[in-house]
Amino acid sequence: MITKPIIFRGGKLVMNLSTSAAGSVRVEIAGADGEPIAGYTLSECPGIYGDQIERTITWNGRSDLSRLAGRPIRLRFVLRDADLFAFGFRDDP
Repeated sequence: MITKPIIFRGGKLVMNLSTSAAGSVRVEIAGADGEPIAGYTLSECPGIYGDQIERTITWNGRSDLSRLAGRPIRLRFVLRDADLFAFGFRDDP
């Protein structure tokens, strides 16, 4: 699934998701043109497993998205035997 271009505020992406034991979710961030943004590609996002209400998404262990805030992006979600209930952007505490 790929979103339409969105503009967000916040410093991290959080998701409410559920996967089977064999399922996973991964996320890529692309520019409005659909080109993946270095540091936020699908290959840099580890598979996410489990049933979580507010899971912070990371790419190579980093979750900071503040440099992308305020500019149009697209999110690409790759789900394998998984449900994505909601996603949002939060400020770091």
